[in-house]
Amino acid sequence: MHNSRPMFLWSLFTLQVVCTFFFAGDILLDVLGVPESPGNESDVLETGVTICLVLGTAFTGWELRQLFRREERMRRQIDVASGAFADMLQREFDAWGLTEAEQSVALLGIKGYSISEIARLRETKEGTIKAQNASVYRKAGVTGRLQLLSHFVEDLMDDALIASATSKA
Repeated sequence: MHNSRPMFLWSLFTLQVVCTFFFAGDILLDVLGVPESPGNESDVLETGVTICLVLGTAFTGWELRQLFRREERMRRQIDVASGAFADMLQREFDAWGLTEAEQSVALLGIKGYSISEIARLRETKEGTIKAQNASVYRKAGVTGRLQLLSHFVEDLMDDALIASATSKA
């Protein structure tokens, strides 16, 4: 049903559009004073269209409710992953023995800030940031920013990270 769900929803949407045009046309005919054809055919058709609209509206409401639940579940998973990533960063920083300044520089570097941007944010000279970066790379056993980032991306891709964070929640 997962692959057919979009097709079903588009079909339902199309049916609702057709029903809407039917009722709009019926109202237009009533306003213009066009007489209805004799018999109950119009009432039967209107009843069928109304039932379709009611069922379509109920199903759409149910789908929206499911969508909001999935969105909330995904938001919680992202929060867990984000918290797990922050915990992982801190564990690695502690294991490497980074100073508070080195941790701040490393985090800003991982976030993608340039040396000049980090220097401006930390209100220090670029030379100081370069020295702190060199110290971070040495303590982490990497040769540069890309290897440092790669170290964390590899850990992020590990399913155990999410599993351990989920078990804490």
